[in-house]
Amino acid sequence: MTELPATEKIICERDGGWLTVWFNSPENRNALSAQLTQEFMSIMRAIHDDRTIRGVTLRGKGGVFCAGGDLKSFSAGQSSGGNPHADFKKMNYEAGELFDLVMGLPQVVVAYVQGAAIAGGLGLMCCADVIIVEKTAKFSLTETMIGIAPAQIAPIVVSRTGLPIARRIMLTGARFLGEDTPNYNLSDYVVADEAEYDEVLKSLKNGIYKCAPGAVGLTKDILLATAYLDREGQKEFAAGKFADAITSEEGREGIASFVEKRKPKWSEDV
Repeated sequence: MTELPATEKIICERDGGWLTVWFNSPENRNALSAQLTQEFMSIMRAIHDDRTIRGVTLRGKGGVFCAGGDLKSFSAGQSSGGNPHADFKKMNYEAGELFDLVMGLPQVVVAYVQGAAIAGGLGLMCCADVIIVEKTAKFSLTETMIGIAPAQIAPIVVSRTGLPIARRIMLTGARFLGEDTPNYNLSDYVVADEAEYDEVLKSLKNGIYKCAPGAVGLTKDILLATAYLDREGQKEFAAGKFADAITSEEGREGIASFVEKRKPKWSEDV
């Protein structure tokens, strides 16, 4: 079992093979402050190679998922000395690194949105493999309304919604509720409350725990990488990942379990 780093703005709760990662900064609606971001990245790096963790849920304390960037720190940075352009460019690049860590996590990532997912919080939500939202949760990409751009999250949102929908919600100040998110392709499940979320998560776990954890990670590698390759590159990359999988201990166990008509060793019932 991985020993997780000590954190203040992130709380981790483990239940068997499942880790719930809480954003713990309710005083600013779980905005992505420097401290929260660095702590979150440290957790993502710590669990990356731990195959005993089969899945991760991202949640927010205080009834809010994430309000996006820390605007108070933005204001302070605008009026600071030095080179604010370079400082903001570095900060934004690091936000992209955070999103890549979440998307590239080999485990299945679930985002459960209560309260609100605004601006970068909505982008972070889109990094998850599965998105569950409450009907009354609020959503908006507010960057252009305050004179900035949804920079690092733009391609991530586009990959989730498609370009026409992304244009509409980024350029028109659109605001909508969780019950409307299916219209924007921004949720996989819409629930009324936490009890319904628990039922959905249990159903997801029943499937996820039947999947080989290493194969899940390799599949995510293929899904994320091949979109940026030409067709020859896709074939080459996928062939290498397939060979990695089938020659691994998991691959041998999976084929043997099929031939012998038994469950593979990693299969668990929830």
